Amino acid sequence: MAIWINDDSKILIQGITGRQGTFHGIRMARYNTNVVGGVTPGKGGQTADLEGREVPVFNSMSEAISETGAGVSVIYVPARFASGAIVDAAESFQAAGGGLIVCITEGIPTLDMVRAVAIVDSCPDVRLIGPNCPGIISPGDDGGCKVGIMPAFIHEKGRIGIVSKSGTLTYEAVAQTMSVDEGQTTCVGIGGDPVNGTGFIDCLSAFESDPETVAVVMIGEIGGSAEEEAAEWVESNMTKPVVGFVAGSTAPPGKRMGHAGAIISGGKGTAAEKFSAFEAAGIYVARDPSEIGEVLVRALVDAGLRES
Repeated sequence: MAIWINDDSKILIQGITGRQGTFHGIRMARYNTNVVGGVTPGKGGQTADLEGREVPVFNSMSEAISETGAGVSVIYVPARFASGAIVDAAESFQAAGGGLIVCITEGIPTLDMVRAVAIVDSCPDVRLIGPNCPGIISPGDDGGCKVGIMPAFIHEKGRIGIVSKSGTLTYEAVAQTMSVDEGQTTCVGIGGDPVNGTGFIDCLSAFESDPETVAVVMIGEIGGSAEEEAAEWVESNMTKPVVGFVAGSTAPPGKRMGHAGAIISGGKGTAAEKFSAFEAAGIYVARDPSEIGEVLVRALVDAGLRES
């Protein structure tokens, strides 16, 4: 099992004829991801070559969904056009009964995202992951479903769910699970922008409901209150063990560290506060990324899911 995507998911690539769309589309296809088409306004009727696999290009999402039956879209569109691509996908998926949007694009203006997220929120059957994220991947027995830019070769099917604000630390969390002989059900990079779609609680709830996920690794970072809110939700709702890490513990107060959302303001959003919230909620805390695998093993042993 997996959350939100699986081997049967039909994927569209918005911006498929661009350099990034083609590059990552080829790598998605190599992983046996079921890419069924792409969307580039003005280039409908053409085909895109994903390393010998020809897929149709459409002018709009509504046309692409109607022709292919796709339920997932990944956006590799320049920042100035990305919010429009999100809105087109959201409205088209809602009209077709629902779908998942994964926006990889970084640098989208905040006000553009405010407007786009408002449209997504008005579409109850549509989910947005991102923007400025690596995407989502569910490893399978022979490849799997990769919707994003993550290196597929580091993943292996297993029983651990991963959710992370940081793309790079998503990969480190994967490496840590693999170092203790545990694979993944689904890995979700939610991005660290101040205005985005799916958050920690959405992912934790989905992993809690997934019968094949037995534990979750959650990677947060300084700034905002999403980690504290997630910890409160875990304490009241989660029956599966959660391992948590917070990036940015050495960041100077008031300084942005990479992600637009990673800023400590008025003494709030510090790593210390987030670690304290994790511990109070019964989340297993890793103080360093290199400890994630070791802490995960301890959590699994305590839950009776692995021998010591």
